[in-house]
Amino acid sequence: MSFYTSLSGLRGAQTDLSVLANNIANVGSIGFKRSRAQFGDIAPASNTTAGQGARLKGIEQQFTQGGFETSSRELDLAISGAGFFVTRDAVANGTTFFSRNGSLSVDGQRYLRDSNGGYLQVLPVDNEGNVTATGLEAAQNLQLPLTSGTPRATNLLQLTANMPATAEKPEDRAVFSPSNPYVFDRLDPNSYNFSQQTTVYDSQGNAQSATLYFVRTGSTTAGDTADTWDVHLFVGNTEASAGGTATTPATPLELTFDGAGVLTAPTGAVAFSSVFPSGASAPLTLSLDFGTATTQSPGTFNVSSLVQDGVASAKFSDISIGEDGLITAAFSDGSIKALGKLLIATFSNPDGLRERGDGRWSVTGESGPATVGVAGSDAFGRIQSGALERSNVDLTEELVALIAAQRNFQANAKAIETSNSMAQSIINLRS
Repeated sequence: MSFYTSLSGLRGAQTDLSVLANNIANVGSIGFKRSRAQFGDIAPASNTTAGQGARLKGIEQQFTQGGFETSSRELDLAISGAGFFVTRDAVANGTTFFSRNGSLSVDGQRYLRDSNGGYLQVLPVDNEGNVTATGLEAAQNLQLPLTSGTPRATNLLQLTANMPATAEKPEDRAVFSPSNPYVFDRLDPNSYNFSQQTTVYDSQGNAQSATLYFVRTGSTTAGDTADTWDVHLFVGNTEASAGGTATTPATPLELTFDGAGVLTAPTGAVAFSSVFPSGASAPLTLSLDFGTATTQSPGTFNVSSLVQDGVASAKFSDISIGEDGLITAAFSDGSIKALGKLLIATFSNPDGLRERGDGRWSVTGESGPATVGVAGSDAFGRIQSGALERSNVDLTEELVALIAAQRNFQANAKAIETSNSMAQSIINLRS
């Protein structure tokens, strides 16, 4: 019997060596938790017989917290305290896993996923960042938005400008002659006096460049009956026609001033024909309104006010995660939007979780059901962004334990050798 007793000791020492080797091998694995083999003796048959060896009672995981490794990535997360990140391995109806590995990234569909490809689970929040539904059944995948807000197409441009009374008429410039007659051409600076650029938006909030070209067409000081200016409106490379009807060539808007430099026409907003510039999602129909403060005076050309009524789509620009697990997105217009709060899970007996590899665990009957909540509340740990939790393996401790396991193996092997020698001696007595 002593042979089998020592054999059980050999098997136990071998298991202990395997557990220690696994711990040492994963010293660099993010979120890894070391294990420890637990052994017990096999009870003797009676008070007059020796014990029958050792048995493996189980391999227990040690969920003590590992040290933090700082990182410059906003999406590297660590839990300071108790709790696990919750992930699912599919967009819908996936298996739920629990992990301490907070190395996250954004996939091609803008979902937030961990290093194993699992979809990070969050709780829904309102605009103020308050959780609106709780429990594991309320958890959802987090998909980063591309835009924020409701876009609106530009319909009206309102301008206040001063037109120089001393400006010359481009048609009188020396570059034009009977052999080279004057024709407005936005690509020829000699054919207009001034230009003003602004941005308008289509129905999807996409930005389009709009340019106004001002051409002096009448001057009382030059003998004309009125002071007039033509205003050409281009959206992208397409010119719109004043009056709301498309014409070829496009009709410019005419501004008329009296002798005191007061704008006499037009007296309100003037509609232009629809244009469909390259890159726009739909045609744009714009109106120009120069108001009552636009003047003609001896001063320089100046646009003191230029506003449009369109609203752009704010583009997603950045993501941040707070200590309480609140995930917020920043957009190009400076707005901030709350997207969700990280779901954190704890267990009454985390040692009972089943190890699934790659720093993941799943629920078992021994672990009990998950208790879920948000970071920083009750017994849940807080989130540290820009850090990762290292393995909780202490190399010094593991190497000492490795020497002890080796000694145990050698001692049990020696006991088997001794038992074998005794058996051989008994056999030799018969001969």
